[in-house]
Amino acid sequence: MALTAETESRLYRSLRVAAGAAAHLVALGFPAAVAVLARPGSSLFSWHPLLMALAFSFLMTEALLIFSPETSLLRSFSRKVRVRAHWALQLLALLCALLGLGIITYNKHLNGKGHFVTWHGLTGLLAVLYAGGQCAGGVLLLYPKLMKNWTLAKLKLYHATSGLVGYLLGCASLMLGMCSLWFTTTVTGASWYLAMLCPLLTSLVIMNQVSNAYLYRKRSQH
Repeated sequence: MALTAETESRLYRSLRVAAGAAAHLVALGFPAAVAVLARPGSSLFSWHPLLMALAFSFLMTEALLIFSPETSLLRSFSRKVRVRAHWALQLLALLCALLGLGIITYNKHLNGKGHFVTWHGLTGLLAVLYAGGQCAGGVLLLYPKLMKNWTLAKLKLYHATSGLVGYLLGCASLMLGMCSLWFTTTVTGASWYLAMLCPLLTSLVIMNQVSNAYLYRKRSQH
């Protein structure tokens, strides 16, 4: 029996709500699990995985989900409030990422190890630098008159698209970190695969959110 357009729409919306709720749980649960594994304070290195998980799994995910029409925790608030919350979360994410980068750099220096010689290190460095550039680019949305030849709608579109790229870089860095010797000796078997699914799930949810926002803008222009 074929589904009606209304039924399909409701089913699709329900799936988006369920996926968004799962993303919220993963965004918080993954850093919590990393904290248990790393035991922050037990060593200088122990702060690195926690800070990076907080930056790219929790804070950045929540900063992007805040604009989701189905699963935003602030959807009952005005857009102005959500934009400010987005800014606050993104700045906190950048701060955590910079601290995490500084700690691992200093830790390698103390132990006489090379800097940024692995795919995880290079991707992590790129993700942190990109996050800094993305935050700087967000200033243009606060002061769109600085870009006289660009409309506000176009600035929002490019900011969202470039933000998605930066978020995927952060998730890629987390996944590569889970291939490191420290993580693979601590987490094995099915638990390792489950951990790898965490950034993958949130990435799919965020990509779906951004693509739907893009399609909505395209339809509203016609």
